[in-house]
Amino acid sequence: MTEKVYHIYAKGRCIYHSLSENKFSETWEMMHRMVDLLNLDLTKEDLSYEELYMNKEVLLNSSHWGWLTNTK
Repeated sequence: MTEKVYHIYAKGRCIYHSLSENKFSETWEMMHRMVDLLNLDLTKEDLSYEELYMNKEVLLNSSHWGWLTNTK
């Protein structure tokens, strides 16, 4: 089972990771509005994202991600 996830970056640093498509859309829009409204040390150009396709079954069976199988 392949799942599309997104990571959002500000100035190259990951600030949100493994977001679903719906959550990504909400978060991306929120970040753009925050940059416009707040006096942040960020511009829209500082924001970027990465779209990844991950095999959820492989991740869950991986020793690096074993803790995920214990969550509900």
